[in-house]
Amino acid sequence: MSTNESTGSRMRERYQRKMLEIRGAFDSGASGAATIAARSKAIDELAGGLWAEEVQRDRRLATGISLVAIGGYGRGQLFPYSDVDLLFLLDGRLAEKDVKDAIRRVNQEMWDSGIRISPATRKLAECERFDEENAEFAVSLMDHRQLAGDALLYRKLATVTIPKLLQREQKGLMARLTELTRARHAKYGDTLFHLEPNIKDCPGGLRDIHVCSWMTLLRGVGPEAAGRVAGNGNAEEDSEFSKAVEFLWLVRCFLHYRHERDDNSLDWQAQDAAAAAGVGMDGAAPPNADAAYWMRFYFRHARRVERRVEQMMGEAPLDKPRLKLLGLRRERRTEPLQQGFRVERGRIVLDALVDDGSGAPAHDPAQDPDVVLEVFEAMARMGCALGEEAEQRLLLALPVLSAHLEEGPALWQHLQRILTGRHAGDALRTMHVLGVLELLIPEFHGIDALVIRDAYHRYTVDEHTFVLIDTLHGLESAQEGPMAEWAAQFGRVLRELPHPGLLYLAALMHDTGKGRSTDDHAKESMTMAQGVLERLELDSYESGMVGSLIANHLEMSLAMRRDIFDRQTVRAFAGKVQTPENLRMLALFTYADINAVHPDALTPWKAENLWRLYMATSNYLDRNVDEDRVGAQEESELVHRVAALLPGQKTAVAEYLDGFPERYVLTRTPEQIRANFQRFQKFSEDAVQLDFRYAPGVSELTLVTPDRALLFANMTGALAAWGMNIVTADAFSNRHGVVVDSFRFTDSFRTLEMNASEHDAFVKNVHEVMTGTLPVEKLLSGRRRGRRKVPKVVVESRIEFDDSASSHSTLLEVVAQDTTGLLHALSLTLARQGCNIEVALVDTEGETAIDVFYLTRNGAKLNQDEERELREALLRAIEENSRS
Repeated sequence: MSTNESTGSRMRERYQRKMLEIRGAFDSGASGAATIAARSKAIDELAGGLWAEEVQRDRRLATGISLVAIGGYGRGQLFPYSDVDLLFLLDGRLAEKDVKDAIRRVNQEMWDSGIRISPATRKLAECERFDEENAEFAVSLMDHRQLAGDALLYRKLATVTIPKLLQREQKGLMARLTELTRARHAKYGDTLFHLEPNIKDCPGGLRDIHVCSWMTLLRGVGPEAAGRVAGNGNAEEDSEFSKAVEFLWLVRCFLHYRHERDDNSLDWQAQDAAAAAGVGMDGAAPPNADAAYWMRFYFRHARRVERRVEQMMGEAPLDKPRLKLLGLRRERRTEPLQQGFRVERGRIVLDALVDDGSGAPAHDPAQDPDVVLEVFEAMARMGCALGEEAEQRLLLALPVLSAHLEEGPALWQHLQRILTGRHAGDALRTMHVLGVLELLIPEFHGIDALVIRDAYHRYTVDEHTFVLIDTLHGLESAQEGPMAEWAAQFGRVLRELPHPGLLYLAALMHDTGKGRSTDDHAKESMTMAQGVLERLELDSYESGMVGSLIANHLEMSLAMRRDIFDRQTVRAFAGKVQTPENLRMLALFTYADINAVHPDALTPWKAENLWRLYMATSNYLDRNVDEDRVGAQEESELVHRVAALLPGQKTAVAEYLDGFPERYVLTRTPEQIRANFQRFQKFSEDAVQLDFRYAPGVSELTLVTPDRALLFANMTGALAAWGMNIVTADAFSNRHGVVVDSFRFTDSFRTLEMNASEHDAFVKNVHEVMTGTLPVEKLLSGRRRGRRKVPKVVVESRIEFDDSASSHSTLLEVVAQDTTGLLHALSLTLARQGCNIEVALVDTEGETAIDVFYLTRNGAKLNQDEERELREALLRAIEENSRS
């Protein structure tokens, strides 16, 4: 054996003994930081010793070449089985062929020592070049240390070449880092919540910690770096971030030793083992803490890292071409100034502190609850993010916010605007991380990073809630993929929802009960929600809807486990939801709830079954709507909640409500019923009371008037004459002949959208038709006619009668192709046949019109001959309308 071979063997043995010592120290409680530093030092000794042997062999190697640790090794952070990045740096005068054998021998010795080495050989001049396709090498140079060799050559690299590279390519490197990070995050579904996360590459993992370090370094380069400070400017936040780093270091060491290789997957068994060993818990774990408890610590630390890296990427000074390439929203126009803050390039910027000169502390918008809540409203509405400085000021202001935060309707209005904003999920996540959400709703704290460890739930309970809210908002935008059809179907239901804020509030609270030890989390969640509803001072109607949805939020999923085509299944389920509006909210909630379990939980088949159950129950409720009516003498909650808004008029309210189907009261807020009642009281001034609510998507027109012949037909005719496509409608009458008809419609020709001045003309025309001063036929004769669109799906007309659904009406269901003027043609035909519409329920699903009428003729149900004659007349009317 040669002397060099003998020396190499001794160095390998010494290194391997050192590895055993480091392992023993770790098992005895050494920190992650100490472990990775110890391995780095051991590699330093081995690499330095091996190179010294080569210099002894060939004195030409004493100058002109330097051994440089780069990447993780350059940071001095080598995990037990990590690769070792080693740069052999040449000054250009020493030929590469002269050093090739020495480099090969060093690499071989390290491989023989059980080290996975990633060597690179570069000339000094090559290290100054930036190759965007190989940006990883330039990034690795940002972390560097000399191990051995020519010190002068290394000094040129460290003090001239690398600074020059970083200053010249600052924006390019930041852009590339952002691009690579977002691509990596997308690979993991843009979420840190995985059943078995990869603690290095997942969002919130160690790679994100490295990105934070690199971004901090790059931000300190160049003339714009003056005044910038490292860290977040918040000692507590920086301390928490440091704890997260140490925790992840410790866990990665644990995984490496457990797997005995560079395997960073926190698999199911590893979670059990980490929990049993209390890895990273510092004695904070209660006795018998399980893996679910331990994973809460992991997710909380990972969330803090993810938050920091998002801040770093968001603040990066990227150029416009790169912004466009990355698809970022940073160049959005500045939003008009709000009180206390503004939006610049997609980031929230708080106004500067204001000193009024009185000697009192300067006013900080971050301490004003209204300003802070408006900040999150802007985030939910626009999709912008908090600037780094704004976030730090909000964190520091939390104690003051807590002391000055007011509850009641004002808070509910703020919260409702946040919840119904298109980007509510991201706004709520930010509020949650900063602790603002818990200021508003302390009950939410119990599900912070709470893990449901059943190999089915992908997300923690809090993230599941935010994904659920994301899913609901996603229904309102165009989607692609296998679920696009069903998202569009449920999206139409969501757009028609009268009280979307209540749905989102129920979604926010539905799983809070899981934070307590209980077998019935729905019941516990409802109990916890009651306190929130009381603090927000929602009325009994709104509270009832939210409470009912939370209490029953599992019922639709459970019903889907039964035969949904069995009428008994539908009847039992309908008994729990009770009203069509509760049903719509529960159907939307269930769709989103299933989707938010994990990405593959909601399949087209499951969505179809959900839709079938929704439609079957909706039809069941519609077919029984004529049975239950409000009585004049009833001391019911239905009467009380309206009368409470009209002091001293309880008797008049009860008389007005007498005979209305209960559906009328259950599907409207007390305020809406009060408004209708007050319109009824104005009959002496004008017997045709109209309320028009314009919206760019679906507008609404409500009519309150005495019942008379052709009423419904004239109303639908007036809408058809203006080119309005009726999406949904309902019509109710009380025992005294007062009719309340509501129509929701889209503007086919965009007449009202393009001409605001036409709004008054539209309402005036409708009023004239309803008072009889303008014949509807005259209005219809001037209707703009265009080429009828070829339907995507041909719907076969179907007429069905049911004499058993109601004790005093005949139920008529018409299914037909949805065409402009269809409802007018149907209602005109009913009037000509002498039928009185007791209740009308009109709906549209895609290109299918589903219209349900409860009919009487001369105060009685229709007989079979009348039904047969009416069927033929309706089919003719449908055919004629389709040709017009």
